[in-house]
Amino acid sequence: MTAGEWRARFRAGETRQTAALLPGHVQANIAILPARFADDFEAFLRANPAACPLLARGAAGDPALPELGETIDIRFDLPKYRVFREGSPTEFAADITDLWRDDLVTFAIGCSLTFEAHLVAAGVALRCYGPGVSCSAFDTDIANAAAGPFAGNLVVSMRAVRREQLDLAISVTAARPDSHGAPVHAGDPAAIGVDLSSPIDGLGLSDIQPGEVPVFWACGVTMERAIASAGVPFAITHAPGHMLVTDRLAGSGGRP
Repeated sequence: MTAGEWRARFRAGETRQTAALLPGHVQANIAILPARFADDFEAFLRANPAACPLLARGAAGDPALPELGETIDIRFDLPKYRVFREGSPTEFAADITDLWRDDLVTFAIGCSLTFEAHLVAAGVALRCYGPGVSCSAFDTDIANAAAGPFAGNLVVSMRAVRREQLDLAISVTAARPDSHGAPVHAGDPAAIGVDLSSPIDGLGLSDIQPGEVPVFWACGVTMERAIASAGVPFAITHAPGHMLVTDRLAGSGGRP
């Protein structure tokens, strides 16, 4: 199936996490905010490129993202959305047609689900890769670079990697800065303020088996912490693990 065909299934009401879906295609975190916050939010993304590599910014009131796919309509092309009010998540939605406003601006941000296929193709064993499983995400005690009202702490995704494959995992992901690049930490979770017993939303594999090392990459959920810190009165993001599947090929130089 093509990316457009998957988006058509989501438009028709299918809901599923996008981990391991359509290997080789870029997946994107999505944040949608009122236009009056858009410039400060973009400044925050650019100040924190490891966590928030900016792939595309839409025009106010326009649900299209032509840089990522000519047929994209962000109002119903994700499998599930999360709505924020006054900086806090309040509900999920299957589409956001009824919530759409003329002042809303869409941001697409790189996602580590993109590089998982590259890790597996290179021979890195990932227990979190495949239908029905996913990596986990954790809050850290590392402060983000602030921009306007946006700040908060870094969020990381964690994957358990075989110790002998750690260098390989680092080199493969370092070559992909548009999907978070190299890890920010490997080893003791406490060194960056992570508690492996408390994954965000209680989702994803978080156990470490003998011979494995916990490896942490900057994560796009960081933008949710920034939205919370700013107390944005209304915002929309993807639901955890339910990303935008784009037409862009990973490593294609930025074009669908």
